[in-house]
Amino acid sequence: MMVSAELATVRMVVHAARLLRDDDVVLVGVGLPNLAANLAQRTRAPGLTLVYEAGVFGSRPGRLPLSIGDPALVSGALAVSSMYEMFAFYLQRGWITVGFLGGAQIDRFGNVNATVIGDYRKPKVRLPGSGGSMEIAAWAGRCVLMAPHQARRFPERCDFRTSAGFLNGAAERAERGLLGKGPAAVVTDLGILEPDESGELVLTALHAGVTMEQAQARTGWALRASRNVAVTDLPTEAELRVLETLDPQGIYLNPEGAA
Repeated sequence: MMVSAELATVRMVVHAARLLRDDDVVLVGVGLPNLAANLAQRTRAPGLTLVYEAGVFGSRPGRLPLSIGDPALVSGALAVSSMYEMFAFYLQRGWITVGFLGGAQIDRFGNVNATVIGDYRKPKVRLPGSGGSMEIAAWAGRCVLMAPHQARRFPERCDFRTSAGFLNGAAERAERGLLGKGPAAVVTDLGILEPDESGELVLTALHAGVTMEQAQARTGWALRASRNVAVTDLPTEAELRVLETLDPQGIYLNPEGAA
């Protein structure tokens, strides 16, 4: 079954939003994680506390913010602090329950690369780098990762580890003393991956019309499936209406056709 790029992205955003709880305090990045968190706050999790790394805590933006420094984040926020205070007093103190992250590469153990593709000294592509993602991955209670499911984005091992998932396995993350529990889920346009007890990502859900063979073909390691792979529910009419309000020009959901 062929699925349009726009519908695939919508499903990814919707199912990432559904992983957020009403009592979560979520540190949000830009792009699709930003869209998913704002969707969750307007639908299933109205009590969700949105935190932006520029220093805005408890944001309730009237429109989708375009960046972590968008003035729309400040109106109605619970607090506005410096970026240093956000990381030192909120994140490292353990007050952030969810880190919402993306990345150019996500490997078998949920490590994220946002630095370089290829060799670090002579990279094929130089990427934006960590920003705050390294600290978020280390200290947030749990992380939700989002990325299109493509073989180049899901190698067995990242070319560079910008942010820690489970490193070489769950035991190593614990040995390094990282406060957060690491990736709880990776949501893609094909389905959902979750770590097993060793920290390896396994397939736990597929979106309707997607097969295990398709997921394996776009994964750079021998992808294992859980015993009972679920089929995700379709987006609801209410979720679709909110997404149209949040992204009326299709900047995130349909960039090729955006006005």
